[in-house]
Formats: sequence, structure tokens, C-alpha cells
Amino acid sequence: MNIQSSAFLPQILDSIKEKNPMHYKKLKKNSAWEDEMIVQRAEDFLHKYIQLLEKQGLNIEYAVDSYLHLCHDMMYEQIQFVETGKYRYTSFEEVNSRVYGNPDTMEYYMHGLLLSQYLWEHHYKILECFYKNINKFSAGVKNILEVGGGHGLYANEVFNAFNFDFDYTMVDISETSIEMAKNFLKDRDIKFIVEDVYKYETTEKFDLIIMGEVLEHVEDPLTLMKKLYSLGSDNVTAFITVPCNAPAIDHIYLFRNPGELIALYNEAGWEVVLDVAASSESKKSTAVDDPMIPIMHAAFLKKKKA
Repeated sequence: MNIQSSAFLPQILDSIKEKNPMHYKKLKKNSAWEDEMIVQRAEDFLHKYIQLLEKQGLNIEYAVDSYLHLCHDMMYEQIQFVETGKYRYTSFEEVNSRVYGNPDTMEYYMHGLLLSQYLWEHHYKILECFYKNINKFSAGVKNILEVGGGHGLYANEVFNAFNFDFDYTMVDISETSIEMAKNFLKDRDIKFIVEDVYKYETTEKFDLIIMGEVLEHVEDPLTLMKKLYSLGSDNVTAFITVPCNAPAIDHIYLFRNPGELIALYNEAGWEVVLDVAASSESKKSTAVDDPMIPIMHAAFLKKKKA
């Protein structure tokens, strides 16, 4: 399927081309749009997203403006990162006051991140890993926990993939994120909880834990991975995604490469059973070794056997 035959992606790209021609040229290099499954999933998701926008009195132009605002923020942070080799912020307090506690910032940031999932090839590859493998880990799943559910992307896919009964809980520290997910997933039976996951307590044990792009937002990722371990059942599967070398307005913990992540998971009691790394520069096969190029890493984890 060629992208030109689909409905919403061409509209989004045309708008980006008009507003930022240079960025449009970069996006055109995205070879993932030649994948029929990816394009169809993108269209299905974007159709639902556009309906949500319209109910809020918004439109595609608003989404594109939010996305370009996000890209501008990231470009600025990338310049700082190249100059210093560090993320600009190192504490949760700093980003909480600037981002999570600021509804205006969270609004454009969440909409921008949502579009990035289907505009950036390295994000596509992470989604593809989830799409193609999640059913391999569905046996015995009754309770599902998602930490930092954002706009509801992974929850939407789980409900599409699993044809059996299960309970789904989403915990997110941001009320803005939870409200967006509620609106997007309004037809799904989900327990939404606004809470700091470090403080989240429950008697339930979860068989599947999903956490997309959260570890880079915390000061102590090892403690968070140990927290997830304590929340999981004996046969729990965790799906974790993390960007390395990826400065952003709310990223505080710098992972240099996937190897650092795998070592962290092992220290917290997990082992990697399947993973993928995707560079933001698809033309460079050795980009995963470049300390200044963003890399997305995704892993399915199981608890280590005693």
C-alpha cells in the first residue's frame, strides 16, 4: 500500500510541508510507509484520533502545530546536548513544574508525541515490535498494568490484539495524560489512576506490564524497575521502551546505549527475552554506536528464574 492511497497521513504531511518544508523533506525518507500493515494501523489510529480532535473543537492543523512545536523543543534540547553531552534537566522537580504541572505545555506535548509515533521511523519500528510479538506473551494474562499510559496508544493495541477477558489498569502521574487517554479509550473498560507509580500500592499482581518511554523521566530508574518487579506475577511479562541519547524538555536520566538498559533490567531481577533497537538516522547502520544520535530500544522482559 502506498501512503498516497491512505486518508490522514497525506493530509498531515501536506500540512507539515507547508509549515516546515525542511522537516517535511526529512520525513519523506521514512521507508516504513511502504509497509502495508504499518500504514493501515496508522490510518486506523489516526482516524480515531481525528474524531477525538473534532469533539474537542480541534483539527489536524492543531495536531500538526503541536507536533512542530515538539520538534522545535527537541531541536533546542539537542543543541544543548551536543554542546554539553548532558540533558539540561536532572531532577523530577524541574520538569514537573515546567511540563507535567503545566496543562498548556502538556497539551501540545502530548498531541505532538502522538503524531511522532507514526511520523518517525524509529518509533514505527518499536510499535512494529509490539504489534508482531504481543500475542506471544498473552498466555495466562488476566491483569494488565500500564505505567505512563500517555495518549492510550498501547492500550488501544492490546484491546485490539487480545480476544479474551482481562482487567486493565493505567497509572500516570499527569492528569492531562489520563484525561487524554480517557477520551481516546472511552469505549474500553480501563481503571484510570492519577498517581506517582513509586507510591502506587495494590494487592493485585499483574501478568503483563507495559511502560512506554518512562524510565528516562525519572531520577532513579533502578528503583522503578524493582517496583515493577514487585507488582508482577510470577509469570509476568514486561514490555519496556526507552530512548537513549534523546534530549527532550522532560528527559532527566540519560541512557547512552541499549547495553546500559539491559544491565539495569538484569540488576532489577529481569531478563530480556526479545528486544529491538532503532536509530533515528535510518541511513546509518552504525548509528547505534554514535553517542549523539537518538536510539529507541524496546524489550520484552521476564523475571529471572531462581
